[in-house]
Amino acid sequence: MDRVEVRALLDAVASGVMSVSDAQAALGTAPLAGFTDLGFARLDSHRGLRTGDPEVVYAEGKTVEQVVALLEALRSQPGVRPALATRLTPDMIGAVQEAFPDATLDETARCVAVGPMPTTTGAVVVVSAGTSDERVAAEAAFVARAYGAEVSRVRDAGVAGIHRLLADVEVMDRADCLVVVAGMEGALPSVVGGLVGTPIVAVPTSVGYGASFGGLAALLAMLNSCAPGVTVVNIDNGFGAGVFAARVARRTGAP
Repeated sequence: MDRVEVRALLDAVASGVMSVSDAQAALGTAPLAGFTDLGFARLDSHRGLRTGDPEVVYAEGKTVEQVVALLEALRSQPGVRPALATRLTPDMIGAVQEAFPDATLDETARCVAVGPMPTTTGAVVVVSAGTSDERVAAEAAFVARAYGAEVSRVRDAGVAGIHRLLADVEVMDRADCLVVVAGMEGALPSVVGGLVGTPIVAVPTSVGYGASFGGLAALLAMLNSCAPGVTVVNIDNGFGAGVFAARVARRTGAP
């Protein structure tokens, strides 16, 4: 349960549509206790109330059984937001599909959302430099959508063929927030930042030859961008970029 849902519940009590007892039952014990102890993990059931966004399962380093159990526990919490997991392995994807047949799954992004996607508020555009950056860009796009933003994509628009990027300037200018994903020398966010005044979160990827140092060259280039208004997340961190962009869009697009 997140802040928006709690506010709606309190409004219902204040207007007499819902009784105090029904509201107490709707809140349940999980948000009040703060976490659910699963033995191998203590699931933060209070995060949605604190930050507006519920906890997410980072699947790397976990077992298949642990990921499924965490998703089940998240889905059982009060609220309507989907339970989200990132960085799934192929074995995890198969197990999640079996356990949650109606889940929304993106194998490229390696992400799953269990439960209906939220109504969209605000618009995010994910811009990727090349096809090799797709896994990170797809993760950012999936997460931004699961966090409530309307998401569109501009693919394969790297600076080696800048005319491809120029064809989508209007799309980028209309967005509430941009996620710009690039490897190699990481120049794309600086170019985009010089074309539009949209807030930008840049994502360096570990794509490139030896001197790219696993994305470090792109990271440093983005941190040193001469274009103002460019923020940067860690290498390959599509999740963090998606969350940031969705939050910006949500604040911008809210009535």
